[in-house]
Amino acid sequence: MSKETKPFSIKDRIRSFGFAFQGFAHLFKTEHNAWLHLSVSVIVIGVGVWFNLSVAEWIVIILCIGMVFVAEIFNTAIEHLGDAISEEKNDMIGKAKDLAAAGVLLSTIVAVVIGLILFIPHLISKIELYFF
Repeated sequence: MSKETKPFSIKDRIRSFGFAFQGFAHLFKTEHNAWLHLSVSVIVIGVGVWFNLSVAEWIVIILCIGMVFVAEIFNTAIEHLGDAISEEKNDMIGKAKDLAAAGVLLSTIVAVVIGLILFIPHLISKIELYFF
């Protein structure tokens, strides 16, 4: 049976979540940058709690963290696909990997800029509260 004609199955949907969690496990077992993203995310969440962020600010922070992880996941997937196609040097695969890495870098830069925009006013308020 092809995917188009296969009937809906709760069991298959539950299995698909298992595959997704296997993907997360693989990401954290093999990708050092994922650990870096996770560490920074934990710090950002801690600082957000300390700053008592608003609901809207938390939504933005969560979206930024998610954006960086999604970019890292797609980057890792593209790297694996490229390696599966050819382990020899291939300019087109190299360009695809470079573009995927650029996506991670851009999402990280955007997240940092947004974090600074959100956190700097809170930091200034804390400094004024404690020192002035």
